[in-house]
Amino acid sequence: MLQELVSVVVYSVLGIFLMLLGSFIVDLVIPCSFPEEIKKGNTAIGWISAGAYASIGLIIRAAIASPADIVAESGLTDGIFNTLFYYATGVIFLVIGYLLLKVINRKYDLNAEVGNGNTAAGIMVFGMFVGLGLVISGVIA
Repeated sequence: MLQELVSVVVYSVLGIFLMLLGSFIVDLVIPCSFPEEIKKGNTAIGWISAGAYASIGLIIRAAIASPADIVAESGLTDGIFNTLFYYATGVIFLVIGYLLLKVINRKYDLNAEVGNGNTAAGIMVFGMFVGLGLVISGVIA
């Protein structure tokens, strides 16, 4: 029972850290400051931020759940390593998805649109992030 409690604490702390790291990475890919834009009331960034958190949460959940057999057989360290590997792979594909979305939508500058508060652009990116999060988490699990 103590080992299970330790696992819950470790994976919870790891999940929170990875969630914040993923949000930071998405903020780097979309060249505007999320905190500043949220303070201004930029709903497009709010939608994107929500989509990023949801998709990253799905990826983290799948990454933690996926190596469950490994933790039981090999130990917590191997489980954490596999979680980090699956998480990194998932976030990389999330970023690739956003960059491909920008390439496909060449009739407008997606970064400029969300930076200017275009809610429709933010909702589109939200949907793309959540959709990719579902697909990626399904592949990991």
